[in-house]
Amino acid sequence: QLQLVESGGGLVQPGGSLRLSCAAPGFTLDHYAIGWFRQAPGKEREGVACISRSISTSGGSTNYADSVKGRFTISRDNAKNTVYLQMNSLKPEDTAVYYCAAVWESGPWCYAHKNYKYDTWGQGTQVTVSS
Repeated sequence: QLQLVESGGGLVQPGGSLRLSCAAPGFTLDHYAIGWFRQAPGKEREGVACISRSISTSGGSTNYADSVKGRFTISRDNAKNTVYLQMNSLKPEDTAVYYCAAVWESGPWCYAHKNYKYDTWGQGTQVTVSS
């Protein structure tokens, strides 16, 4: 059974960077679209970014929330069964618990929406942006 494990969260100052990892031990993620989501206290879970199943030699197509475009980059390393979320120029409003989620897809698309049919979720990792 597919399980996802997030890591890489922590405390960082505004303007800093973090790289989150979403690992699937013993599982191949080639055919899965992966989304990153976040939930801040008192707020609904929101989609941050997603990457489609692998496309030939490329990592896949990607989509980003407007609030993180140009700052966050999602990528995948199929050899390591891991998807990354590189977060740069972090802001206090990026503070949240970050989750990754997976869904098997037949084609190269993804949707970073919390109501999409993601059926496997990780346990989350805390990101705090504060001076």
